[in-house]
Amino acid sequence: MLQVCCYPDPVLRLVAKPVEVIDDNLRALAAEMIESMYEENGVGLAAPQIGKSIRMVVIDTTPEERNPMVLINPEIISKSKKKVSAEEGCLSLPGLSASISRPEQVTVEAQDLEGNEIEIEGDGLLARALQHEIDHLNGILFIDKASIAAKFSLRGDLHTLEAEYEAANTPD
Repeated sequence: MLQVCCYPDPVLRLVAKPVEVIDDNLRALAAEMIESMYEENGVGLAAPQIGKSIRMVVIDTTPEERNPMVLINPEIISKSKKKVSAEEGCLSLPGLSASISRPEQVTVEAQDLEGNEIEIEGDGLLARALQHEIDHLNGILFIDKASIAAKFSLRGDLHTLEAEYEAANTPD
């Protein structure tokens, strides 16, 4: 299983580079990301969350059916004006969640693992997962979209994650 990078790891704040070559190494990474996503009980995982600053995400909003999507170089090309709020969490911010307002529907263009251009229209949880994971590719975390009140309430938990990260990444 791949190690998920946790806040405030700097890789989570980078704008990921486009994938130039789709090869067996990328396909193997996608397969490992899918298994890690299932292992962590997530519905999505972006490559930056596992320390790879490339534009690839995996999503499965119905993990009990195991029907994962791999999206390479995904871009949101349209979104609804209507927004909905829902509770969001993130594997890179374990234990934290906040109500986040996002467009109810989105259309995304991407490439699949064969290099084919694909278009996905999503609403509900799929729309939310697409937006959340594409945000990761742009160095944006769900906490950046939280209300001021939510950010204030999460402040202590964020400090704890920062201290844990510092302790784990400071030489003895």
